[in-house]
Amino acid sequence: MALSQQVGARVRRREDPRLVTGSASYVDDIAVPLAAHLVFVRGYLAHAEVASLEAGAARQAPGVLGVFTAADLEGWPTFPVSGPSRTRLPQRPLLAGDRTRYQGEPVAMLVAQSREQAVDAAELVAVDLRPLPAVVDPQAAADGGPLVHEGLGTNVAYESGRLHGDVEAAFARAAHVVRATIRNQRLAGIPIEPRGVLAVYDPWQPLLTVWTSTQIPHEVRRQLASFLRLPESAVRVVAPEVGGGFGAKLSVYPEELMVAWAAIRLRRPVKWIETRSEHFQATTHGRDQVHEMELALDQDGHVLGLRGRILADLGAYPMGAELARLTRRIITGCYRVPAAQVDCVAVYTNKTPVAAYRGAGRPEAIFLIERLMDLAARRLDLDPVEIRRRNLLPAFSSPIANVMEEEYDSGDYGATLERALEVAGYEQARAEQARAREAGTLRGIGVACYLELAGFGPGTDLFESATVRVQPDGAVTVITGTSPHGQGHETAWAQIVSAELGVALDAVSVLHGDTAAVPVGVGTFGSRSAAVGGVAVQLAARSVEEKARRLAAHLLEAGPADVVFDAGGWHVRGAPSRSVRLAEVAAAAYGSGRPAELEAGLESTRYFQPEGLVVPFGAHVAMVRIDPQTGAVTLERYVSVDDCGVVLNPLLVEGQVHGGLAQGLAQGLFEEVRYGPDGGLLTGNFLTYMAPAASDLPTFTLERTVTPTPRNPLGVKGVGEAATIGSTPAVVNAVLDALAPYGVLEMDPPCTPARIWEALRRAEGSPSGGA
Repeated sequence: MALSQQVGARVRRREDPRLVTGSASYVDDIAVPLAAHLVFVRGYLAHAEVASLEAGAARQAPGVLGVFTAADLEGWPTFPVSGPSRTRLPQRPLLAGDRTRYQGEPVAMLVAQSREQAVDAAELVAVDLRPLPAVVDPQAAADGGPLVHEGLGTNVAYESGRLHGDVEAAFARAAHVVRATIRNQRLAGIPIEPRGVLAVYDPWQPLLTVWTSTQIPHEVRRQLASFLRLPESAVRVVAPEVGGGFGAKLSVYPEELMVAWAAIRLRRPVKWIETRSEHFQATTHGRDQVHEMELALDQDGHVLGLRGRILADLGAYPMGAELARLTRRIITGCYRVPAAQVDCVAVYTNKTPVAAYRGAGRPEAIFLIERLMDLAARRLDLDPVEIRRRNLLPAFSSPIANVMEEEYDSGDYGATLERALEVAGYEQARAEQARAREAGTLRGIGVACYLELAGFGPGTDLFESATVRVQPDGAVTVITGTSPHGQGHETAWAQIVSAELGVALDAVSVLHGDTAAVPVGVGTFGSRSAAVGGVAVQLAARSVEEKARRLAAHLLEAGPADVVFDAGGWHVRGAPSRSVRLAEVAAAAYGSGRPAELEAGLESTRYFQPEGLVVPFGAHVAMVRIDPQTGAVTLERYVSVDDCGVVLNPLLVEGQVHGGLAQGLAQGLFEEVRYGPDGGLLTGNFLTYMAPAASDLPTFTLERTVTPTPRNPLGVKGVGEAATIGSTPAVVNAVLDALAPYGVLEMDPPCTPARIWEALRRAEGSPSGGA
């Protein structure tokens, strides 16, 4: 049955009224009687021995219920760590006992009757740290710098090589070889709501209930049960309203385990709310990869081969150890690359652990290949668009594999590029740029083509679950294993059900994020929700419709094969006046009007695991102006053409693209987590970590093409991370295009005014004549 007009309609988010009126409930809004408040005492040095920790005065402070250190955790498991096969894994303490390995690592925790009392008492905990040599540069860590984990004997977590095709021959016959060291800087997630946890333990059931701001409530439940030695059935995890995630809430953290532990230990509800300073110190960061790469091309600019190394900084502990390998999987981007050799080296440093951040490994790959394409175009004196045209993969509607043996489901990369150029008025913009340069104005145009892997599931059991239950009055409840935090699932899933069952959107409610209501689920990350979770909803709704058709046939005194679903009801084929609607069918399902062979009820639970990943793609064009006196960048225009397959709701897609563009442009122009040589965090607040404001960004021009995926019956690909991936290389390419007349061809992001001004000063302030 074809989906009705509800799918694809511009339906406003049903979630928004409670969000914009302040009536939504986040973790810190949840009040329970006698709740105590927990504060962590964190190490102030990145690498140090814990010489002493004195908490006697804190224990005597007003309102204090308990002070806990590593000694209190003897006999309890350490925090679980993991990585790809053959990764050297350290032990990670929940509270550091003998030494700290990054600034902000917790060394103690204190629980008091009020938050204010807990904060005041924490100041009385005297921690004496003796500094040890720190390593913050990943290359220094790889080369034998101070050991982060002495027990491992090395800072290298793993080394991994992949070779495909005849790379040596490709470089031997190359007319041009472009070499570059390209860095993806370290970023902070900075969701509008920091992390928070509230734990309540009822020993009489027994039942532990934990509210936490997370993207993965079911995984939190699993790890809590494992650590606390409870059956999963005795642990309930609730992700209430979650104020943004961006990957920063995709990990299970030590703090979640320790808050629950404290609640059980004290037999009292315990709440912890992360401060913004703690967020910068202790919540996982993203990116932080260095790529040393070579691109081989023939005399006409066709790519022959790629080789080099990815150096990934994991921080002090492995929380995203697999990300460098994910980068390698799509390092050739949208292009034909016959041969590639890419090594991955992941190292430990005395910095906050790195994990997923919007895009998680894919933005790093696309930034690399798009920068190399621009450098190659300049080497060959080609327009950056032309070199892309010569190397883009041709359109395809069934899966193909890139040189790294990664399958792409469907794509027409040339179509999105040409549409972006058309909307941007590219040729006219180039002519205007030439005139501006003659007048001494620095204008730049950047182009980027991107793709990403999304819909994670195949081979890893990352399925998703959905239950569609029709109530006796015809209302519908959807129970989904996805865990939204701004994506609009309550709206999109209602649209799918409305299309399949002919019920009004207002009659559909969506439950999520509560393991008591949703027994099985995986969560929301990796642009997987629509392509995996949405499909599960569709399959469950179709199963319900099949049973509803049999009930309708009984009510209409016809055979099921003679009954059709149309315009919100079921009727006998050729006789639309004889019809029944869902409410009548539901009444029969729960009453006496059903045939004897059908059991009561009208619901279905389905699990969907895709047979392969989906691959969204697109092309972006950025136009900038640079003030040569200050280095300030003005983003004058931005065009984003994205292809996420079939669109469930254009408003939701546009919202995701807007947010993704803001984060990708922030990486290109504003944001960077920086450390001093001793591992001290230099960007621990919003005065030093420069997140953009709305006034820093232009009005975006959004377009789309539609290339359905063959991987799922909805034809959807996902869009949550797409714009982030394409926007960073587009805007950096634009900045460097503006600076090219001065001979400035490379710059690590973010392209801040200070960096641009310094680059212009080094270039002696006079154009070199470069095109």
